[in-house]
Amino acid sequence: MSKINIKVWPSYVGCFWAVIYAVFVRFYQAAGGSIGLPGRLAEPEGFQMASYIAGVVVMIAGFYLLGLVKPWGRTVPSWMPLISGKDVHPLLLLVPTLIGCAFAIAHGVSGIVTKILHLAGIITIQISGWIELDVRRLVLWDLLVYEPWFIVMGILAGMAAWNYAKETTFLHPFLRRSAILYVCLIILLTALFVSAIIFDFLKF
Repeated sequence: MSKINIKVWPSYVGCFWAVIYAVFVRFYQAAGGSIGLPGRLAEPEGFQMASYIAGVVVMIAGFYLLGLVKPWGRTVPSWMPLISGKDVHPLLLLVPTLIGCAFAIAHGVSGIVTKILHLAGIITIQISGWIELDVRRLVLWDLLVYEPWFIVMGILAGMAAWNYAKETTFLHPFLRRSAILYVCLIILLTALFVSAIIFDFLKF
């Protein structure tokens, strides 16, 4: 497979963005850190394990973005038995990246919208799993830290996927039309997320 000339910075920045969140938020909380947790959890051990798993998933997602620009994302490395040296099909990298991008953007945008609605008193968010909780502080933390992280991560993943797709020859005939449909999918997914949350918490 010929060498791909690709704009690499979204992949590198996306990986860095993922590692920062995984280490300084998820792994920190998994180790018992309390910043961003304004209250007492009912089952701290379960939360810590969930944070650790989330951190691992985010870390993997970050390094997955590197696969879009690194040689090992195009040809299976020699240290992998049976399949070493084989070409990696572009869709094996592109499809998961696009799924992650759509989820991250929809999660972040819907989270910001619903948190603003909560602060405005239009809906009331009930959060289980806590013995004591300052809901307003948690909502503000989500609004200012977590949800913006998801949006930025989604944008970086989308940019990395777009650059990769432009350098993948067989995708060229479908690129523009697919991009429009994909943006529509993100908008629809975001609307569904917002609608589901509002339906659960709307004051009647």
